[in-house]
Amino acid sequence: MLDRVAPGATVGILGGGQLGRMLALAAANLGLKSHIFCPDPHSPAFDVSARHSVADYEDEAALRAFAGAVDVVTYEFENVPARTAEIIESVRPLHPGAKALATAQDRLAEKTFVAGLGIPTAPFRAVRSEAELARALEELGGPAILKTRRFGYDGKGQVRIRPGDSVAEAWAQLGGAPAILEGFVPFSREVSIVAARGRDGSFAAYDACWNEHRDGILHLTRVPAHLAAATEQAAVAAAQRITEALGYVGVIAVEMFVLGEGEGATVAVNEIAPRVHNSGHWTSEGAQTSQFEQHIRAICGWPLGATGSTGRVEMRNLIGSEIEAWPEILGTPGAHLHHYGKAKARPGRKMGHVTTVHRKSE
Repeated sequence: MLDRVAPGATVGILGGGQLGRMLALAAANLGLKSHIFCPDPHSPAFDVSARHSVADYEDEAALRAFAGAVDVVTYEFENVPARTAEIIESVRPLHPGAKALATAQDRLAEKTFVAGLGIPTAPFRAVRSEAELARALEELGGPAILKTRRFGYDGKGQVRIRPGDSVAEAWAQLGGAPAILEGFVPFSREVSIVAARGRDGSFAAYDACWNEHRDGILHLTRVPAHLAAATEQAAVAAAQRITEALGYVGVIAVEMFVLGEGEGATVAVNEIAPRVHNSGHWTSEGAQTSQFEQHIRAICGWPLGATGSTGRVEMRNLIGSEIEAWPEILGTPGAHLHHYGKAKARPGRKMGHVTTVHRKSE
C-alpha cells in the first residue's frame, strides 16, 4: 500500500517566491503545515508558512536540519543546485525527483531528452564557441534564437539572431556561456499543458491553455485554447510520455508551439517546467482542483483531483506597477485578485495576477 503523508504533517518547500506562497496556502487548506527554505529573508512565502529557514541552498547543515524537520520536500523553481537535491533526497522524499531537475535545468539536455522520446521540438544545436555558433547558423538558417543552456527564464539569457546579424555580437551578449541555438518555428500560437502525475503513476491533465507573452514574460492565459480535439490529445499525450519517462511526481507544465491551424495543426515542445507554473494560475478559480492543491496531493501520495474547467477563463499577470490597480480589480465583478505580497514593484517583476471566470451557464 502507498505510504501517504497524512494531514498534520509538514511539507518542505525549497524557494520562497509566489509559487511557494501559493503551495503553502494550498497545503494549509488540506490540513498540512509548510516549512519554507530560502536564502532571501524577505521571501513572500514566509508570510503564510508555519516555519521558515533562511540559509543558502549550498548550506549542507541547514539543508539537513530542514529536511529532518519535514515529511516530504518539493520546490517552486527548477534551478535548485544538484547537490542540494542530493542532500535532501538522502534525508526525505523529494518530488519531483533529481532526474526531472537535471533535465529541465539544461536546455540542451531537455531538448535532447524530448526529441529522444520521438516528440517534435524546434531544431537545435549545441553551441560552445563563436565558431560553433557560426556553423550552427549555417545548418539551421535564420532567424534563430541563441539561449544559455542554464538559468534562463522570462526571456532572459537569450538573443534573437536575424539574417545578417553579427555572430560575434550575439555570442558576446551571452558572455561565452554554454548555449543552444534553436531554429525558428513558424508557430500560430503558444500553448501549455499543465498536468500532474501521482506517486502511484496516475495522470491527470488540465485543459490546454493559450498563452500570450510580452517582452518574454507571460501576459495572458486563456482557456480553452481552441485547439482541434486531435491536436489537444496529441499535446496531452506528449506531456504524459514526458512524465512517465522522468518517473515524475507532481505538477508539470509543458510549453508547446502550435504549428498550423484547424484539424491539421500539430505541436512541438518548447520547454518543460518541473513545477507548478504561471500558465496554470487560472486553475485556482477556473478548475475543479487548483494546480497548487494538485501538486500537494501528488507529492503526498493522495488521489489526484478532478481537472475539469468551470468555464471560460482568462488569467492576466500584474507586472511591476500594474499591481497598483488592485482597488479597481477588487471592484470588478468576477475578477479574482492574487497579490503576492512583495514589498517593492519593479519593472518586469511579477507582483500578482487576476483571474476572470465566465461560468459555463453564462
